[in-house]
Amino acid sequence: MQRYFIYLAYDGARYHGWQVQPNGISVQAVLQDGLSTILRQSISVVGAGRTDAGVHARVMVAHFDYDVPEGEVADTKQWTYKLNRILPPDVSVYKVVPVTSEAHARFSATSRTYHYFVHTEKSPFERSYSCRLFSAPDFEAMNKAARVLFEYIDFTSFSKVNTDVKTNNCRIMKAEWTQVGPSQWRFEIQADRFLRNMVRAVVGTLMEVGRGKMDADGVRAVIEGKNRCKAGESMPGNALFLVDVTYPEDLFVTE
Repeated sequence: MQRYFIYLAYDGARYHGWQVQPNGISVQAVLQDGLSTILRQSISVVGAGRTDAGVHARVMVAHFDYDVPEGEVADTKQWTYKLNRILPPDVSVYKVVPVTSEAHARFSATSRTYHYFVHTEKSPFERSYSCRLFSAPDFEAMNKAARVLFEYIDFTSFSKVNTDVKTNNCRIMKAEWTQVGPSQWRFEIQADRFLRNMVRAVVGTLMEVGRGKMDADGVRAVIEGKNRCKAGESMPGNALFLVDVTYPEDLFVTE
């Protein structure tokens, strides 16, 4: 039995998130069906994270195990080609690579990076993948407040309640707003792990700062209060992208 990492991208607009759902289509289910079809075995995949409904991924990583039949050579490039032929147009595969048996798409990841996009002028071309703000917030103040995140590791205030995680500790490595167009800004946040709904809650809280309703000390109070109700609203999912997941090099097997 050989373990593989699969690198893929998807437009999350029509999906009920990454994880298999009893009453809705998910990216995980579509990918499992595709792999099971081309490999002619029942394949289960484990993702690097659980993106919520409507959230996109420019880079998602998942792992799966495959029992290579005797006499068959695992042609990962051919798998990639076949998957891209049968997967729906809103899901694409970059590559499939062999990894060690201990490699885990979720638990072996050393960092994840998300981008959240907002725009301040009406645009028919940005509305599907960016959140429109009807007045421009103070991005300088928001960046100052974002640096407060580096002072803490417990982010209970930005997590959905009643989740199955054992700890709400995360180590944030980057959190910064950057202007990427005449009226568009991008928030980039990188951490070793993220809690459910965390990025959208962080962005919503920084929006409170940008609107002058909170300052950096207010963000500190929110984090230290460990109460989701004290943080800002959860921003829309359509503007959020998972853009990178990193792993130690020694997990990968040279083909």
